[in-house]
Amino acid sequence: MAKKKNAPKRQFKRHKKVGKAPGTITYMGHREAVETKVTIIEYNDDFHKTHFPGDIGQIVAHKDTPTTSWVNIVGLSDESFIEKVGTHFGLNPLVLEDIVNTQQRPKIDEYEDYIFAVFKMLYVNENNELVGEHVALVLMRNCVLVFQELDDDVFKSVRDRINAKSGRIRTRDSDYLFFALLDSIIDNYFVVLENVSHKIETLEEEVYENPNREVAHNIQQLKKEVLKIRQWIYPVKELVGRLIDSENTLISKDTKLFLRDALDHSYEINESLQIYREMAMSLMEMYMSNMSNKMNEVMKVLTIMASIFIPLTFIAGIYGMNFDHMPELHWENGYYMVWGVMIALFIGMLFYFKRKHWL
Repeated sequence: MAKKKNAPKRQFKRHKKVGKAPGTITYMGHREAVETKVTIIEYNDDFHKTHFPGDIGQIVAHKDTPTTSWVNIVGLSDESFIEKVGTHFGLNPLVLEDIVNTQQRPKIDEYEDYIFAVFKMLYVNENNELVGEHVALVLMRNCVLVFQELDDDVFKSVRDRINAKSGRIRTRDSDYLFFALLDSIIDNYFVVLENVSHKIETLEEEVYENPNREVAHNIQQLKKEVLKIRQWIYPVKELVGRLIDSENTLISKDTKLFLRDALDHSYEINESLQIYREMAMSLMEMYMSNMSNKMNEVMKVLTIMASIFIPLTFIAGIYGMNFDHMPELHWENGYYMVWGVMIALFIGMLFYFKRKHWL
């Protein structure tokens, strides 16, 4: 998977849609500076070609071609262009609204002539940060429309299979292309979860070896990340199941068999995600427990030191009194005898604490 760079971001503001009619095309994302680009891959069993259309007419021409076409549109901030594409392809205004709403949760809607789906394309950038990219797919009889925010994506393997004429993708219809794109999104979830697993293992070691405020901060960030991943991934299992149970003629029985494999992957991903969620939640408990143990060790050492010096201080205090008639003050070797008693007490108490495994 190609690595990606962070695009310019702005604060997401829901109030942009307040008061507008349903179906109003209002871009709700963070990447307004991304230039809109269109790439079309057209293919069949013994032919494939990549197009870079210059106008909307050349794009719409691939709607009813006898070949299968993958229309890939990058950049969602050009609302007028998205509206033109939707109008020429006969997309419902509510669909266009969801296409440009990057905060839309994963969903699938079935219409008479097409199936619309929204997913989150997750990946880890070069800074080891989780990035969730909004992607919308529209399955039609002879083409698949893909709307995404950035130029890079997780579809490289699908493009390679088309270009190399490998596997069954060149011999299948647009519904199989739709499945292949969805399968690439789901498979990349495994990569994201592997990264989460690695972060959990690293934080576990840091919690045991050196618990500090930075570790606590990293744990909190990880918990937020896992919850965000769960929000984006968890509905996918249900959505794939709906595609399998759908009676829409756009999806053939053969493709549904492959969708069952994607459903199995979704179950596995959700199970792993649940485990990682519980592990991330328990990390803070481990941190607090280790910090408490660390504090207890400090208090234990201080208590032992105080216990050792209490009798020594008691002896020093007695012979530091200013009474005239203290017989020990006139002993010739009294000073050395007191030192001997104090050293003996010190060694004896150390031996006792050691025997009790307090040291």
